[in-house]
Amino acid sequence: MSGAPTTRDLLSRCTAPRELRRLERGQLDQLAAQIRAFLIDNVSRTGGHLGPNLGVVELTIGLHRVFRSPQDTIVFDTGHQSYVHKLLTGRQDFSSLRSPGGLSGYPSRAESEHDVVESSHASASLAWVDGISREKHRRGERTWTVGVIGDGALTGGLAWEALNNIAASKNRRIVIVVNDNGRSYAPTIGGLAEHLDALRTSAGYEKALAWGKQHLLSHGTPGRAAYDALHGLKSGIKDALMPQVMFEDLGLKYIGPVNGHDISSVETALRRARSLEEPVIVHMITEKGRGYKPAEKDIADRFHAVGPIHPETGLPVAPERFGWTGVFADEICAQARVRDDIVGITAAMMNPVGLGPMHEAFPGRVIDVGIAEAEAIASAAGMAYEGAHPVVALYATFLNRAFDQLLMDVALHRAGVTVVLDRAGITGADGASHNGVWDIAMCSLIPGIRLAAPRDEDTLRAELCDALDVSDAPTVLRYRKGSLPDPMPALRTVGGVDVLLDEAGADLSPRVLIVGTGACAPDAIEAGRRLAADGIGVTVVDPRWLLPLSLDLVDMAAGYDAVISVEDGIVHGGFGWALRDGLTQAATPVRCLGVPQIFPEHGERAQMIADFGYDADGIERAARDAVSALGAREG
Repeated sequence: MSGAPTTRDLLSRCTAPRELRRLERGQLDQLAAQIRAFLIDNVSRTGGHLGPNLGVVELTIGLHRVFRSPQDTIVFDTGHQSYVHKLLTGRQDFSSLRSPGGLSGYPSRAESEHDVVESSHASASLAWVDGISREKHRRGERTWTVGVIGDGALTGGLAWEALNNIAASKNRRIVIVVNDNGRSYAPTIGGLAEHLDALRTSAGYEKALAWGKQHLLSHGTPGRAAYDALHGLKSGIKDALMPQVMFEDLGLKYIGPVNGHDISSVETALRRARSLEEPVIVHMITEKGRGYKPAEKDIADRFHAVGPIHPETGLPVAPERFGWTGVFADEICAQARVRDDIVGITAAMMNPVGLGPMHEAFPGRVIDVGIAEAEAIASAAGMAYEGAHPVVALYATFLNRAFDQLLMDVALHRAGVTVVLDRAGITGADGASHNGVWDIAMCSLIPGIRLAAPRDEDTLRAELCDALDVSDAPTVLRYRKGSLPDPMPALRTVGGVDVLLDEAGADLSPRVLIVGTGACAPDAIEAGRRLAADGIGVTVVDPRWLLPLSLDLVDMAAGYDAVISVEDGIVHGGFGWALRDGLTQAATPVRCLGVPQIFPEHGERAQMIADFGYDADGIERAARDAVSALGAREG
């Protein structure tokens, strides 16, 4: 059957940017609608970053029509918004998105030559743009370098360090697209956000555009050209109606604000940017979750990231069980009611890390610093100096961004600051840069720091209270993503060490001690039960506080023939290494289980832990190997 291509045909044809550029203007809105339908249908099955991608459909189409990737380099900040880019560069099988063997949820060099930066940590894209464009210029290469950065990521200090250097180079071909949707996870905050909002919502500008749409579009092709030009004007009407543009004060050319959902306007602005032959900012106004009513109505984060959902309603396929974050949210509120020195700090993730309820109850005692983890930690040191006890709640992976501040501003000054690390350990689907596996090893380098890994609800509540009572050193709590395990009460406590299973009678030999930390405790108990059933003397303990190393644990471990240490983090420089070093004099062999020294890719958490050998099967296997080695030594 012949005729015009269907909407589905348009997307299936666009397997490379050159195919996209062959489409007529009239087909582009159809393509955008089909992309949104594809994203809703597919991401609702797998989970992923739905809202950010629905908001950049037209923007991404425009990028690939105006620029020539991969010759022109396109760098996405965080990569939350890269699904549309994947579709338009030939990756249209989303059936296994974020699963082993499937597409990554972020740009991936292994997938495509069109992907550049794989890290999902915010605000670094412009530094990449600076570096890539410098080298292109040094070699005499005339291609473009394009950075796509959100208004939330633009609050990060690293972005402004890069802008400072980019602005000083007038002869480099750089286009910076600011995807301004007024949000990071939640609404963007701070002085920058207020300035962008002034640009975004200027009544005069909106009035002018409304007039243009009403009077110009009715005049055919000439009217459309005039309306597009109005969007791309750098001076004239826009300058008369808007506040002074801060980017031009910095020395950067500025185009905008541009309606990021009008493909003609997007293309006009980007082509104008190309024509300037120097660094230029294109300010695009977009709507996170655009075109999907459940996302548009979601006040919290516009479906920033979802699990499997019913596409018709946006409701979860399986309701989430009460999880670690919920326990923290409840307990920090309870403590804030009886202690007015507690102040919460978040880096643009108030609800994801559990500070939302405290903010509702005590709005003046929760501070959102934007995507600025270093600022969060350093300002916490200042608050502690004035008598507060700050609680900084972050994803574990983002503590990497603030190591210097934790070391030099908090620990050096013996500040009573508590850092709560959500999503610690293997997170699974979000991939290499979101796995929170480095915190224990990093913190082990910091003098005086104390780090706890709760194993269940009761220990999380108790250890948070313990941390809040420390006024002369930093404290850290880490816990995994997801739902809570069943309670694991201690049989007894020896010093600060909880004994969870004890089947190591004096008449049994050899005797194995399994140290199951935090989220690893359930698997450690299960492995211990299996070993005990086979007549092996085994004790399972939880040290609760991993740093500093418990001397009670060292004394206890010295009385066993072998020790198995288990942690949901990188083994290299981690807790197990510290325990092994502590047992040097006792000559007790220690096997350290956890994450190897790699960047763990995306996958299912349970399977990844099994592959790394620290699930119940892996712990049991390591213990049996240790027993066999002891027998061989005696023989």
